[in-house]
Amino acid sequence: MQQDILINWSPQETRVAVVEHGAVQELHVERTLERGLVGNVYLGKVSRVLPGMQSAFIDIGFERAAFLHVADVWQRNEAGEAPMAIRSKAEPLVPIEKQVFEGQALMVQVIKDPIGSKGARLSTQISIAGRLLVFLPQDDHVGVSQKIPLAEREALRNRLQELVGDKFTGGGGGFILRTNGEDATDTELSEDIAYLRKTWAGIREAALRQPPRSLLHQDLNLLQRVLRDLVSEHTQSIRIDSREQFGVMQAFGKDFMPTAVDKLQLYKMERPIFDLYSIDEDVARALGRRVDLKSGGYLIVDQTEALTTIDVNTGGYVGARNFDDTIFKTNLEAAGAIARQLRLRNLGGIVIVDFIDMVRDDHQNSVLSEFKKQLSRDRVKTMVGGFSQLGLVEMTRKRTRESLAHILCEPCPTCQGVGQVKTARSICYEILRELLREARQFNPREFKVIASAKVVELFLDEESQHLAGLSDFIGKPISLHAEPDVGQQQYDIVLI
Repeated sequence: MQQDILINWSPQETRVAVVEHGAVQELHVERTLERGLVGNVYLGKVSRVLPGMQSAFIDIGFERAAFLHVADVWQRNEAGEAPMAIRSKAEPLVPIEKQVFEGQALMVQVIKDPIGSKGARLSTQISIAGRLLVFLPQDDHVGVSQKIPLAEREALRNRLQELVGDKFTGGGGGFILRTNGEDATDTELSEDIAYLRKTWAGIREAALRQPPRSLLHQDLNLLQRVLRDLVSEHTQSIRIDSREQFGVMQAFGKDFMPTAVDKLQLYKMERPIFDLYSIDEDVARALGRRVDLKSGGYLIVDQTEALTTIDVNTGGYVGARNFDDTIFKTNLEAAGAIARQLRLRNLGGIVIVDFIDMVRDDHQNSVLSEFKKQLSRDRVKTMVGGFSQLGLVEMTRKRTRESLAHILCEPCPTCQGVGQVKTARSICYEILRELLREARQFNPREFKVIASAKVVELFLDEESQHLAGLSDFIGKPISLHAEPDVGQQQYDIVLI
């Protein structure tokens, strides 16, 4: 699957689009004032321990305290040798109240950005990603990425073990060989090992000097992560529209990702780079609920804090020979479209997919197989179950950063994110009740209602009799004032 990476850079924002066969598959956005926290290492301060939740709140210098669960606390076993991370599942965790205490300074790493009303999620198991390797400084394990063919893993593991050395002669720490390190030379691997150990030494030294709530290590910015994480053997080109940042990426690539430097290109055309594949139009569609399929069917995507639901509908598609085939073909197309939308919108957590009900088991199996095949292209970890008794497919996609909608949008000030507002008639009746409540407490000369034009218009027309009846009942005149900039649910009652 050949891909191109397009980078639109400005001082305030970096946008990266991964394009395959002319269609945007992923979009990454990073704003200078809103950089993500994942991968950052902090010297935190334990602000509260909650034994009942087996978790602790850690102050890392932000408005909301970060969250540390006992499962993310790195522990050694009783022998003091192997990390508890590789213990058997039957072995119980040491209670968190026996590991941390309020006021304690604790080195932590962000594994999930703050999302919605939740603070960042932390781990005390530090990992530092390099060009070819991931360094686990508290571990002694040497491993190989599972994406590398099984037949090659053992030989690569033995070779890496020799380069790493043992914990006495080599300097300690565990390493995992990344997928792009499969063909690396011993020299390249040794340089990455030295770089990662030097980085860790700097983090430890800073932890001794800095006060709690200090940032000890910051993950790479989006431009650097493009070279480290997004470039693969399938990448044909990496085009960026900033001459200055092109030079920065070249310098970084020569030191850390030399194989990617040849793919870097400076985009010089007058036409905006994102116009090449109508990326801004794709982004606009990715912020909507409805996704149209080529066949005439469509998806409805609803994102909530708890989970995301995706509903598949046939729409105007009637091209198959019979109804069962129509449903089957729509679901097959939807499987690929859903996988793409998950990547494009960066949707994570629990996802419930409501495919159109299929009678035949072979159709269900084919759709599920196609769905898993499309999800296998995702660089983010996903897990998919089968069809439930209700005909739903449940899945999870690892969530580490905010979704595209949460980055680019905010809740509507009129509906507060609900997606709907009360009718003008409902607001009229609320105002009538509020007028009666105010009349029982105060004795003004007149009541003045300030509301939206639609509400005032309804009071002057269909609800005029009710308004006049209330005015007679309370014995006070009621005047109306339409405010064009006021939302339909907003109103104010002024006592004159």
